[in-house]
Amino acid sequence: MGSYTPKNILITGAAGFIASHVANRLIRSYPDYNIVVLDKLDYCSNLKNLLPSKSSPNFKFVKGDIGSADLVNYLLITESIDTIMHFAAQTHVDNSFGNSFEFTKNNIYGTHVLLEACKVTGQIKRFIHVSTDEVYGETDEDAVVGNHEASQLLPTNPYSATKAGAEMLVMAYGRSYGLPVITTRGNNVYGPNQFPEKLIPKFILLAMQGKPLPIHGDGSNVRSYLYCEDVAEAFELILHKGEIGHVYNIGTKRERRVIDVAEDICRLFSIDPETNIKFVENRPFNDQRYFLDDEKLKILGWSERTQWQDGLKKTIEWYTQNPDWWGDVSGALLPHPRMLMMPGGIERQSEESEEGKSESFVSSNPRMLVPPSKASGTPLKPPYKFLIYGRTGWIGGVLGKLCEKQGIPYEYGKGRLEDRSSLLADIQNVKPTHVFNAAGVTGRPNVDWCESHKAETIRVNVAGTLTLADVCRQHGLLMMNFATGCIFEYDAKHPEGSGIGFKEEDTPNFHGSFYSKTKAMVEELLKEFDNVCTLRVRMPISSDLNNPRNFITKISRYNKVVNIPNSMTILDELLPISIDMAKRNLRGIWNFTNPGVVSHNEILEMYKKYIDPKFTWANFTLEEQAKVIVAARSNNEMDASKLKKEFPELLPIKESLIKYVFEPNKKV
Repeated sequence: MGSYTPKNILITGAAGFIASHVANRLIRSYPDYNIVVLDKLDYCSNLKNLLPSKSSPNFKFVKGDIGSADLVNYLLITESIDTIMHFAAQTHVDNSFGNSFEFTKNNIYGTHVLLEACKVTGQIKRFIHVSTDEVYGETDEDAVVGNHEASQLLPTNPYSATKAGAEMLVMAYGRSYGLPVITTRGNNVYGPNQFPEKLIPKFILLAMQGKPLPIHGDGSNVRSYLYCEDVAEAFELILHKGEIGHVYNIGTKRERRVIDVAEDICRLFSIDPETNIKFVENRPFNDQRYFLDDEKLKILGWSERTQWQDGLKKTIEWYTQNPDWWGDVSGALLPHPRMLMMPGGIERQSEESEEGKSESFVSSNPRMLVPPSKASGTPLKPPYKFLIYGRTGWIGGVLGKLCEKQGIPYEYGKGRLEDRSSLLADIQNVKPTHVFNAAGVTGRPNVDWCESHKAETIRVNVAGTLTLADVCRQHGLLMMNFATGCIFEYDAKHPEGSGIGFKEEDTPNFHGSFYSKTKAMVEELLKEFDNVCTLRVRMPISSDLNNPRNFITKISRYNKVVNIPNSMTILDELLPISIDMAKRNLRGIWNFTNPGVVSHNEILEMYKKYIDPKFTWANFTLEEQAKVIVAARSNNEMDASKLKKEFPELLPIKESLIKYVFEPNKKV
């Protein structure tokens, strides 16, 4: 798939919420792109949203209405616009019930003006039309598969009807006139800079003022929420990689009831949900659920990065630091606001901040509350809490110690992986932000055990791991899964000593042990779970040379060893990285080894140099080894470049061995 490189981009509505994050991102990341913002500065727009870009030479702001054909044509020609990202729209559903004609004017007529200008000028190479998940209408409550891009459009309110109508125009101009159109349909977005007519900022500001949080109906309506920077990243990808004529859903499978959102905000403000939530009359029609199939965009290369708890905390911090960003928003904080004719003043506020008059945004409101912090006595709820499976295992035990060292709250899972009900009980009791799976059957004392205990190996390594992944997905949790790299062996394309390692996308080729077969099988199945980060560990080594599971401890006690270069994992260096990966919400498959290879003899030479100068050993061949083992052993080199790119400080295997293992244990 080719990559598109724009030169001059017109972004409509970019003083608004989502578009301002997209504009600031593009202006910051692509200094060669010229960005022109067109916005009429309606009630929900604010020039301050674009302050990060104000001094950039590749940024220009134009105040104007997309409904003005003369202005739009003038801008396309004089600015040599080749790309349009069309965000401008009226978006608040409550408003559409009270003044639906305004939505038709902005969302349909405004889009039509833009499309006609594109047709007339004939210079546009990309027209990205920003629509909404609401055009699909209500999703069945028991649906397990979301609306995909080819699903029927069945809007249920005036707002979504106008967005669907605009989509029809976009599609028609693409078909009739060959305009290079791309359409996006997104879930709810939240984050800094959002006008407080929307649910999350409204609840935050009301909580800050000590006022009750109004919920339409019974609060059972389900919505999916994406953090604004994740959505900006999605638009960046679609701009460069999206295919003309295609539609892309921007969504998440993590769903939350409105009542759950309100309760989460109450908890972060340390206020009682029972007394601070009030139920109000429902709006004329309130869709129970919107659910998207986001697979197409994931294939393009996007994935959600920000966990709900992290995004909500960052959003609350922003609003408490900027309570007066929007001026007087009392009308927006009503249970059923009607904001279309609200007076302006947003341009003036931007000028004030430029002059340094509104730097601190301190409010004189005596009822203004902020979430408790360490400075005010009661700390916020910790941002992370880990649930770890594999308490009696080596990696699981070390993970617990690392959490203690880093001050991260954690608990070990009590349930068995193959028992779904016990896993559900663990998650309900612990309420983790991340789950680490370091449990599994490797054999007692080694993988030979698995050859005669195949049912038990399948039960834990395959069925158990899949059950935990599914339970985590059900609860919107990322699962960090410790897997193995012992699913490959040197072959013609990856010969020993060549430096050509197996990559994350390579197909496993080692079937010599039943243990490895189960690990390869479950890794393939886990690809269907978008909430799993698979870490391929190989021949783990740590500074604890008394641990019988330590690879160095093992081979130093053998009478004879083979001498083959292999990729290995230095746990002292890499397990802290696994925690950082969880915090970054990384997903997919990762070769979790240090770069490069080291042979048995090279390790034992280091052992002799640093630990025991009298140490001796003997080698034997693979053929001789095969006579004393039941299952074959994997030997390979893993390509760790993906991990190294994410964590540049990662040391090559031999340097890591010296720094983390032999120097701390040096006796010579």
